[in-house]
Amino acid sequence: MTKGDIINIVAEGTGLTKMETSAVVDGFLASVGYALQTGDRVTIRGFGSFRTVHRNERVSRNPKTGKVMHVPERTSPVFKASTELKKLVDKGNKL
Repeated sequence: MTKGDIINIVAEGTGLTKMETSAVVDGFLASVGYALQTGDRVTIRGFGSFRTVHRNERVSRNPKTGKVMHVPERTSPVFKASTELKKLVDKGNKL
């Protein structure tokens, strides 16, 4: 499923135009991105939570060439699914 698919589904379900729905989805994604950028955690009850983790720098090896590579430290986004979402996916039920 793509962002366009999500926009189409939400537009059909709400009666909003695709342009209005696109603006809402873009606003939501921008809000989540900004919150993570500033170090905040984003929790959506019944769905899951987004947060960031700090990854230290490390030395790695290219498995094809065997060459040693330096991987710099970085901050990565992480998503943890809620128990409700896990059950939904496991049982194949609809929301």
